[in-house]
Formats: sequence, C-alpha cells, structure tokens
Amino acid sequence: MVRYFEQSSVFHYTWEQVAQGFWRRYPNPHSNHVLSEDTVFREVRDQKLYTKRLLTKTNRVPKWGERFISGRTVKVVEESVVDPKQKLLVTYTRNIGYVRVMSVIEKVTYRVSKENPNWTVAERSAWIDSQVFGFGRAIQAFGVERFRKNCQKMVSGFNYVLSSLFPVTSIPLREETMNQGLGSTKKDALKDAAKKATDLAKSKAGTIYASCHANQT
Repeated sequence: MVRYFEQSSVFHYTWEQVAQGFWRRYPNPHSNHVLSEDTVFREVRDQKLYTKRLLTKTNRVPKWGERFISGRTVKVVEESVVDPKQKLLVTYTRNIGYVRVMSVIEKVTYRVSKENPNWTVAERSAWIDSQVFGFGRAIQAFGVERFRKNCQKMVSGFNYVLSSLFPVTSIPLREETMNQGLGSTKKDALKDAAKKATDLAKSKAGTIYASCHANQT
C-alpha cells in the first residue's frame, strides 16, 4: 500500500515574492544535495506559465539500501503551473530513477494565507511507494522519514533565499512608538534629560565660538 504524507508551511512573504523566489531556490546552504537544474520546457498558455525542469540530486543511500541502489544521483522531473490571476503556484515532482525501489510523487500548492494576506501557505502532499518484494513496507517507512527531514531543509532553504531576495528594511521608530509602555514619570525624565543635554551643548558651543572669535581678533 502506498504511504501518504502531508504537511503545511507558512512563509512570511507575499505570494508574489514566493513565486519569484521559487525559481531561485538553489543553491542555498540547506539544499546541497541539489546538484543541477535545467529547464526543458516553458510556455505561457491561458495566462498561466507552464514549466518543466529536470533536477539532479544526490541520493545518499544507507548501508542496507546499497543492495538495491548502486548510483549516488537521481533525476527528478519538476512540473509547475503559475496562475498570477488566482495567485496559485502548483508544482508536481517525481523521480525517474530507481522507481521500482522507491517512487516519490509530490504535489505542492502555494497560495495566499487566509490568516494574513502578506503571507503564503505551502500545502504539500506526497505519495511514496516501493515495489521491492519483502522490503516494500520498510523502504516506504524509510522514504517517509527521509521526506519529512527533507521538507524541513526545504523550508529553511527557501526562507534563506527569500530573506536574501527581500530583506526587511529597518525603519526608525517614531517618538510616540518608542514611548509606548513608558509611564508618565519616565517620559518626563527622558524629556528633562534631553533638554539638559541640549542646553549643555548650546553653552559649550557658545564658549567655543567666543574663544575662536577672540583668537581671530
């Protein structure tokens, strides 16, 4: 029986930002297993962008799996549809190598968060199967756990890319914002200290000016 896995992630970026960052996810420090990505097909149809890409990833195999898999890399096909009108980005991925040993089919839908319109939700579903007689269930369980860990790396890596592309600009706080939470006594003390500092600076400036003027004459 095929094992099913699902997970939702929230990115604190707008859908437009996530849709832009999607094409620049690699490389990043959390996804060193992705070796290459090549676009093999792309077209705009019905105001939607259709893309097919071929990814090459490393395939670290545990000791017990070496009897089934000899290679260290695997090819993955990624198909996607971007609908800017509905603000939907849907991706489908599947491995095209070692399918009999373990096949992974994944669907991810990126949509605007209902909680916050400036956030984006990624709804992920995966179907993991193995046709190896006598080892199918064990391989499926291994595949689910590895997929779960890879999802965590994917989210961390995507957030890393998004933060690089869309850094948060530091905005100086307004005076009333800075004073929020301060009691009236503390506010008065701050104002009084600021006034004394200003008066002191003015008096020193006057002394310096007078000294310079006397020297010039």
